[in-house]
Amino acid sequence: MLCFVQCRGTVRRNKMINANRIETPTLHVWDVSTLISDSGVTRYRLETPEWLVYDKVSEPHWFFPQGIHFEKFDETLEVFAQVDADSAIYYTKLEQWTLIRNVKAVNLDGEQFETELLYIDQQRDRIHTDENIKVTQSDKIIYGVGFESNQRLSKYTILNPTGVIPFEENDSISN
Repeated sequence: MLCFVQCRGTVRRNKMINANRIETPTLHVWDVSTLISDSGVTRYRLETPEWLVYDKVSEPHWFFPQGIHFEKFDETLEVFAQVDADSAIYYTKLEQWTLIRNVKAVNLDGEQFETELLYIDQQRDRIHTDENIKVTQSDKIIYGVGFESNQRLSKYTILNPTGVIPFEENDSISN
C-alpha cells in the first residue's frame, strides 16, 4: 500500500516520552489530508485532525481519536461512498475499520446511513453493525437494529427494521 500524506499545521512536542516502544505510536500526525492507493490505483481520500500509527503492537492499527472523513473511489476515481465518524481504528493486517460515534455514510445514490458503531471488512467487501441504524432515502427514513452491506452501500439489509417514515420532498408545514 502506497500512502501520500499532506500535513498542515504546526508540530507539537510530547511533554512526556514513553520509553515502552510497543505502546508508543511510530507516527503521530496532525491535520492530515491524504490519498491512499493500492497497486498504483487511488482508492481513498482521508482527512483527519489527528492520526496515530501503532505498528509494533500485537494487532497493528491506525487510530483517529478526533474524527475522520474518507471517500472511497472506484476504478474510474468516482467517489462511491463517503464516511464520517467521531473516531476510528483501522487494523492494517486485517484490512478492517471500526468507526465509532456519529457515524454517517453516504452512497452513490445519495442514501444516508447513520449509526453509532460501524465495521468495514475490506477483504470480505462487507459493512455491518449490530447497533441502531437510520437510513434516509429520497422518499422515506428507515429505522432498525443491525445492518449488513457491501462496501459500496448499494446492496444492504436492515436486519431488524423497527419503523419506516415515508415523506415527500415537497412536503411543507403550513403556518
